[in-house]
Amino acid sequence: MGNWIIQAGSVVADDVSKRIEALIGNTLKEVGSSEDGWGVLYIDSSDGRYWELTYPDSDAHSGGAPKLSVMAVEQAKAKYGL
Repeated sequence: MGNWIIQAGSVVADDVSKRIEALIGNTLKEVGSSEDGWGVLYIDSSDGRYWELTYPDSDAHSGGAPKLSVMAVEQAKAKYGL
């Protein structure tokens, strides 16, 4: 899970958050989103694993820091209707 850090008076993404952004921007392919709008499902085409992007601290600034977690196929089917 990423974190927001304060640097020179500004809120910025930590290294984990930056890595998550790089993965969802360059490696993972979006395949679904949750009904509440806070979860996004991705697949890694290199190994077929599903990854769920969530924002556990959704009440924080800009929805909070991102969290990227591996999700079992059965869970992905149930939650995202694959």
